[in-house]
Amino acid sequence: MRFIVSTSVLLKQLQAISGASSSSTVLPILENFLFEIKDNTLTISATDLQTSMVTSLPIEAKEEGRVAMPSKILIDTLKTLPDQPVAFSVDTNTLAIEISAGDGKYKLSGENADDFPKIPVVENVTTVKIIAPILAEAINKTIFAVSNDELRPAMSGVLVQLGDQNITFVATDAHRLVRYRRTDIGTEKPTSIILPKKALALLKSSLPSDDVTVSIEYNNTNAFFQFGSIHLICRLVDERYPDYEAVIPQVNPNKLTVDRSLFLNTLRRVVIFANKTTHQVRLKINGSELHISAEDLDFSNEAHERLSCQFEGEDLEIGFNAKFLVEMLNNLNCEEVVLEMSTPNRAGLLVPAIKQDNEDILMLVMPVMLNNIG
Repeated sequence: MRFIVSTSVLLKQLQAISGASSSSTVLPILENFLFEIKDNTLTISATDLQTSMVTSLPIEAKEEGRVAMPSKILIDTLKTLPDQPVAFSVDTNTLAIEISAGDGKYKLSGENADDFPKIPVVENVTTVKIIAPILAEAINKTIFAVSNDELRPAMSGVLVQLGDQNITFVATDAHRLVRYRRTDIGTEKPTSIILPKKALALLKSSLPSDDVTVSIEYNNTNAFFQFGSIHLICRLVDERYPDYEAVIPQVNPNKLTVDRSLFLNTLRRVVIFANKTTHQVRLKINGSELHISAEDLDFSNEAHERLSCQFEGEDLEIGFNAKFLVEMLNNLNCEEVVLEMSTPNRAGLLVPAIKQDNEDILMLVMPVMLNNIG
């Protein structure tokens, strides 16, 4: 088995799918890429059993064949080579691999391709198509709020609700919740699936920035994403997602409207002086003034800042984890935000002051109990 390919083209494809491979001590074969040659096409696969990525590229090859190649040494070698043709020669009996590039020759040993796990195939699927930037936006807006709690597997992914006239992405870790809805996409068969965090992170890093259409196919066990020459297959989280609508407060008479970047930068400064465990900041709203303060009694640190704002409702004092607020404000791209609240012990809702077309985003954050309210 012998083929020639450009170093830069091969490296780009390998880096695009390398995140799916696993440094597994139990199954060492997962530390390899599967190379398959058929009809002058090289197909490369990587998997950790839960998530798989496959890419293909045209090459010059006299014969067909399959071999598993160690991923780390391959990528590390290609990174150091200039852009030039590189020849791979594989002895199908001994699985010895020889790489020739310029004046260099490199030898390594491959593994039997039959030991590589089978990549799931598309069967009995429903399809929905989304433009890459919209999908990337939905992932960016939600992935930060996914739970890392292994005891709550349902919340370790993003819930995707496919309706006939919209598509909704939801993530929560019980302290905060994000709901991102698009009203310009729908499907004929409404359903909901939970996509795991790792697959979404891989998608996020490999989605193109131009308006490429991403085809999403899904059945009861897997989701299949395809764009360009890349396929990503992931096993769905097979759990029941909590009833998130029940925790979103419907009546919020107190509405604070404030400049997003001013609010964000103030919080970033004030949280430096907050308790390092709770990151608690206090928001005190009187009329058109917002007082933001934090203190760390253990070190006698405290900070106070004042912002002008628009406020409808009763004067209010409420505490939040500033880290959560900062992350949420970072993931909103609007000039002004509205923080909707009811009482100091009920969740606050953060929404853009002006909605974008076809987009509806809501972020919920739980308050923290304030002590010594003064």
